[in-house]
Amino acid sequence: MQNYVFEYLNENEFKVKERTLRKYNKLAYKKLIFEFYEKLRSGKLLGDIVEVSKTSVSYELKVPTDKIFEKVHGEIRLHYTVYKNKNVILLTNITPEEILDEAHASELDTYKGVIISKSDP
Repeated sequence: MQNYVFEYLNENEFKVKERTLRKYNKLAYKKLIFEFYEKLRSGKLLGDIVEVSKTSVSYELKVPTDKIFEKVHGEIRLHYTVYKNKNVILLTNITPEEILDEAHASELDTYKGVIISKSDP
């Protein structure tokens, strides 16, 4: 197994989404940071292959969350691209983008641990 280095498509936007997960969905955040990132760094590639090119492979990884959040906002997914010849993992996005961006922009209310969107209640 080879060790990979993380790089970001847009580090500021990605970190904002991570911080929003930390605040509003601790289960997903803990799994992402303490389990999935460690496995990815060590070379164990997780998730479904979305696209394959000559130099890279794009993946989509479902991050576990509670059922209520999933029903209201959809699955939390980490999108990343692996460049095996460079030993680089490019972290591109965390979805659902809408609620993560909105939750960062303004303080959102929660009901039973699920964030409630102001723009789409």
